[in-house]
Amino acid sequence: MRDFLPADKTRRERVLAVIRDRYRAHGFDEIETPVVEEYDRLHAGIGGDNEKLSFNILRRGLDADGIREAADDPAALSDLGLRYDLTVPLARFYATNRGQLPGVFRSIQIGPVWRAERPQKGRYRQFVQCDIDIIGDDSARAEAELMVASLDTLDALGLEGGTIRVNDRRALDWMLGSFGFTQDERPGVLITIDKLDKIGAEGVAAELRERGATATAVDAFAGFLARPQAEHGTYGEAQIRAALPEGAPDDVVADLVGLGAAVEAARGSVPLVFDPFLVRGMGYYTGTIFELAHPSVGYSLGGGGRYDGMIGRFLGQQVPAVGFSIGFERIVDLVAEREADAAPAIALIHDADVPVAELLAHKAALVSTGARVRLERRTKNLKGLLERAAADGYTGFVTVRAGDVIGSAEVKPLG
Repeated sequence: MRDFLPADKTRRERVLAVIRDRYRAHGFDEIETPVVEEYDRLHAGIGGDNEKLSFNILRRGLDADGIREAADDPAALSDLGLRYDLTVPLARFYATNRGQLPGVFRSIQIGPVWRAERPQKGRYRQFVQCDIDIIGDDSARAEAELMVASLDTLDALGLEGGTIRVNDRRALDWMLGSFGFTQDERPGVLITIDKLDKIGAEGVAAELRERGATATAVDAFAGFLARPQAEHGTYGEAQIRAALPEGAPDDVVADLVGLGAAVEAARGSVPLVFDPFLVRGMGYYTGTIFELAHPSVGYSLGGGGRYDGMIGRFLGQQVPAVGFSIGFERIVDLVAEREADAAPAIALIHDADVPVAELLAHKAALVSTGARVRLERRTKNLKGLLERAAADGYTGFVTVRAGDVIGSAEVKPLG
C-alpha cells in the first residue's frame, strides 16, 4: 500500500479522467459499490486464487477467548472482507438493484481493491481497477463493445497499437476433452497450461505428469504442442481452426469469427489474436476470455471475459454478463511522461510585502486563463524553490512585486 506525492496523484487523476471520458463516450454509466462485502460472498468459490488473498474483517464483539475458539474456522472469525476485485461486488449490486436498471446495463466501476499479495515490483496490496461490464446481453456484440471501448481508451492515452488476445473457455474445455483429460482434472490442467509462456511446452507436459494427469491425454497434448505450425493469415476462421485440434465446435468458432468482424467494423482492422492456450485464472469465466497487450511491454495491460453464471448465484436466475478490466497501475507508468496533456501549472512567487488583495488578484487573473496556481513566498534560495515546484509538477512561474499591474506578469518555463 503506497502514498502518492502531489505530482504522482495529479498524473493518476489525469489518466483516470481520460479513462472515464472514453468509457462514458461508449455509453457506459459509472456506479460505486462499498469496499466491504460479506465474507460468504467473497469466498463463494468463484474468485479463484484471489479468495486466498482476501483481507478478512474480524467479527465485532469477539473477545480473546472467542478469537481462540474460532481460530480454526475463518467463517466464524470473520463475517466481512475487503473486496479483492470489482466483479463480485458488481454481481451483488446488480442483483440488489436490478429493478432500477435497464435491461442491458453497461457499467463503469473504478476504485481500489485489496489483496494480501507478497509485496514486490508490480504487486501491490492496494491497487486501482478500472472495469467496464455489460449485463443482460448474451451476444458477441457485448464482447465487441468492450474491446472497442478498451482499445479506444488505450489510443486516447497515447498507447496506440494495442492488440487483444482472445480465447473461449468452451473451446478450452472441448480441447482438453478431445485430448482425454477427465472433467475432474481439467481445473488443475488449466492452471498448468496457464504457465505455458513461462515454462514452455516441455515444462507444461512435465508438470502435468507430476500432477498425475491422464498419461495418454498428456501425450496427446504434448504432441499437439509439438506439431508444425503453418501460417493461416490474420484473425479469422482459418486461423482459429488451425490453432485448435480438428473438429472444433462450429458454434464456438462462429462466435469468435463474428467477434473479429464486429471489432473490424468499428476499428477498420482486426487487432485480435486467437490464442488457444489463453486461460485467465478466474474461476467464474464461462465463455470468451481476452487480454489486452501492447508492443511496448511484455505483460498484459488488462483483460476479462464472460461470466454468465455469477449473477445467478445472487439473483436466483441466470443473467448473461461480460466484463473488461484495464490494469490501471501498469498503464499509469506507461503514460507518466505525457505531461503535455496537463493544464498549465504556475508557481506565483511573490515578495513578502505584496498586499493580500493584490496577491489574490494576480492569482485570480492566472486562474481565469485555465492555469493551476500555487502561491510561493520568495526565499533567498530561489533556485531550490523552483526545483521543488518543478518536482511537484509545476510547469512555469511568475514573479510579482507590490504595485505590479494585475495580469501583467510574464510566465516563465520551469525546468
